[in-house]
Amino acid sequence: MTGATPEPGPHTATLHLDGVSDRAGFLDRCATDLGLPDWFGRNWDALADCLIDLSWWGEPTGYVLRVRGWTAFRKAAPEAAETAAAVLEDALEYWADSDTPLTVVYDPAD
Repeated sequence: MTGATPEPGPHTATLHLDGVSDRAGFLDRCATDLGLPDWFGRNWDALADCLIDLSWWGEPTGYVLRVRGWTAFRKAAPEAAETAAAVLEDALEYWADSDTPLTVVYDPAD
């Protein structure tokens, strides 16, 4: 077989929420784990903007965001978790009908 170019696949990132107990920690972890661009302002609107404009993740065939530690985060910071879930849901709806859909996978509870 000669040097065939592999098919492009989805961009996958994992958001690790272990030990995160508030809004600031969640947004900091998003910045680090998701490799958010420098213009990310560490607020909910900026996170929503980043998840709507995923050009900074390149041009894959789709986007997969794995969320680990969601259950503990939701228990530690229910209001922040509710807002975070709404931001993620809005991003899912935005990408749903595109050629590069976004999928969010919440790891099951321990």
